[in-house]
Amino acid sequence: MNDRRTPSRRPAGPGVRPGDRGRSRSTAGRGRSAARSADALAGADTRRQRPTGRAVVLLVVLGVLAVSWASSMRAHLEQQRHLADLRAQIAESEDAIAELRRERRRWRDDQYVEQMARQRLGFVMPGETSYQVIGRDGEPLAPEATLTEPVEVAERPPAWWEKAWGTVENAGTPREAEPDPAEEIRAPRTKKNDE
Repeated sequence: MNDRRTPSRRPAGPGVRPGDRGRSRSTAGRGRSAARSADALAGADTRRQRPTGRAVVLLVVLGVLAVSWASSMRAHLEQQRHLADLRAQIAESEDAIAELRRERRRWRDDQYVEQMARQRLGFVMPGETSYQVIGRDGEPLAPEATLTEPVEVAERPPAWWEKAWGTVENAGTPREAEPDPAEEIRAPRTKKNDE
């Protein structure tokens, strides 16, 4: 077998003279290889610039995911803000309820009711004389003495029907199983038991 290669003869292209074939082969080969490498680089650049179909689909999917994530995140933040507003409203309502309960307890105190009747309505007890102190400007002066808040007003005892209804409710719920007293009794410890 003959491993020798013979140079292939290419026909001269336009603009190449038959006498220049031998001389310009090396120059022409360099020029062609430079042109090929430039074309290869240009082709590589164009391939990088043009996305493939898979890349386009991937970008579309990522875009859709980003939009859905952003919208769900916005909804989540709005719900958190709404929850914070509701918690603030609940706290305000609880404060108002506590204030109303405190005022209700005060109205159960007879001395407080008497004081409010004197202040707001100008009532006096039988045998008392009512005086109104007037300032230099001719306007009545406000009273300065006030009663302190009572410590605790005794709650009214439950009515008999509330007690009777409580027994009906208790009859409907079974008691928890009580342990058998015999199980709780243990033999006293002796030397025999310890050994």
